[in-house]
Amino acid sequence: MKTNKAEIIYSEEINLINSPHFTDWGVHLICNEGDAMFLFNSKPVTIKKNDAAVINHPELVTYINASDDLEIRFIAAPFKFLYNLLPANHYGIGGHISLFENPVIPLSEEDARRFNNDIEQLRLRSADNHHLFYDELVGSLALTMIYDLFDFHAKLHCETSPTERTTNVVKRLLALLENGRAKRYREVAYYANELNVSPKYLSETVKRITGNSVMNLMDKYAVPILIDFLKNSELTFTQISEEMNFSSLSYFSRYAQKHLGMSPTAYRVANSTYKNKL
Repeated sequence: MKTNKAEIIYSEEINLINSPHFTDWGVHLICNEGDAMFLFNSKPVTIKKNDAAVINHPELVTYINASDDLEIRFIAAPFKFLYNLLPANHYGIGGHISLFENPVIPLSEEDARRFNNDIEQLRLRSADNHHLFYDELVGSLALTMIYDLFDFHAKLHCETSPTERTTNVVKRLLALLENGRAKRYREVAYYANELNVSPKYLSETVKRITGNSVMNLMDKYAVPILIDFLKNSELTFTQISEEMNFSSLSYFSRYAQKHLGMSPTAYRVANSTYKNKL
């Protein structure tokens, strides 16, 4: 088992999928031979040849039992790394809800070859940690793997419409965020009130179902809006702060610093420098 600076781990050992190291990580696995059984969130799960498994809470895996001829490969990476790769409006969170109920995705021979190739490319290139754009390189390969998994999952579950209360709460939250509410509202209490649940229930449900906090989801939608505003040099920082409903200009600046890694002024200078070089 090998770890790199982008925190990508490749392994062929089934007994490592619930390693304590993988708390708040995602495990992306394919079975190439044999079969295995384990409990996931106390529910029995079986994988066999050409089954993919997306395990977003590996700490919930217990009692692993594998056949002697089992051959699996998996890539594991932190949620934070994987989640930051994805655009705000994506299939992933909805798929994540379904995968929490059943993490296994049966694949065709063609799709199994494609997924194996995704894993192999990540395995090979994750060793190239002297690459000057290592994180971006590995991130692009991980993103390809994720979108392939979305494709595999959607082909099986595009007709599925879960009605469980917890699922509906998460889907309604996403609908509010996708409609632009994060532009002006970035407090858990606001969304809990809109959804008629307590802030604690909303926070715990979203974390359990998606692996992400409500704050992370809000920021995922709000930060691209902030970036678009900052790229518009005709808007003053005061105008942006008011448009995004920050309580003060200093809070707006702190938010930008936290999520962009630099102040609003520094971001605009960097963006202007980049555009001038094009």
